[in-house]
Amino acid sequence: MKISIVTPSFNQRAFLKETLQSILTQQGDFELEVLVIDGESTDGSVDLLRPITDPRLQWTSEKDRGQSDAINKGLARATGDVVAWLNSDDLYTPGAFDAVSRAFQSHPHKQWLVGNCDIIDEAGNVIRPRITRYKWKRLQRYSFRQLLRENIINQPSVFWRRSFGQRAGALDESLHWTMDYDLWLRFGKQADPLILDFTTSQFRIHTQSKSGQVDRRQFDEQFAVASRYFDGDRRSRLIHRVNVEKIVWAYRIMKFLGR
Repeated sequence: MKISIVTPSFNQRAFLKETLQSILTQQGDFELEVLVIDGESTDGSVDLLRPITDPRLQWTSEKDRGQSDAINKGLARATGDVVAWLNSDDLYTPGAFDAVSRAFQSHPHKQWLVGNCDIIDEAGNVIRPRITRYKWKRLQRYSFRQLLRENIINQPSVFWRRSFGQRAGALDESLHWTMDYDLWLRFGKQADPLILDFTTSQFRIHTQSKSGQVDRRQFDEQFAVASRYFDGDRRSRLIHRVNVEKIVWAYRIMKFLGR
């Protein structure tokens, strides 16, 4: 099995080396392809990439239309049986790819997979364990309706068969925050994911990240995305709106308390 990882990056030199190490040090019975799509960074990211001679890694640095465009470019170039993307400030955990490849081989009819995910801070310390436990508990009872009512999936821990992703289509570049959620809903309309009981990734929260800013517009966009799929399900629409308000206020309280 061949796994392709796409890493979009723009001015993330501070984290990019650690991110690539978390990918390139994975061990197991699989082939690996890594595609870094850099958006003409000006912080020395290219100077970090240029000396890397690992034949499994390919990179480009060119102007793009944003994160989704960069990811779409990478996915279009990927040749693996299984693909995923990892943002340039997030990490994979040791053993993640081995667990993923074994899971897909053991479940040949499953088209996509979701593992568990820790949240880390700028220094790499695990934070907000209650949120991790909450999402994992919900994910273990996955249903499409549950996903429609609340985004319980952590993006870095999702892997899918490339052919399945091609059928689902590219990321919606009109979305700024929730292009991943839109893709999961498209996936979920076609098939239930395999839930992998393994922490495959670490999602980094920091002041310069989109999620670290906790922008209300992110959650309004999420509701708008879900609205594409309610199909007259008024109860799910209401529950999703309530969940949005819960999340927004929870993050505001955590921010106020410095957590």
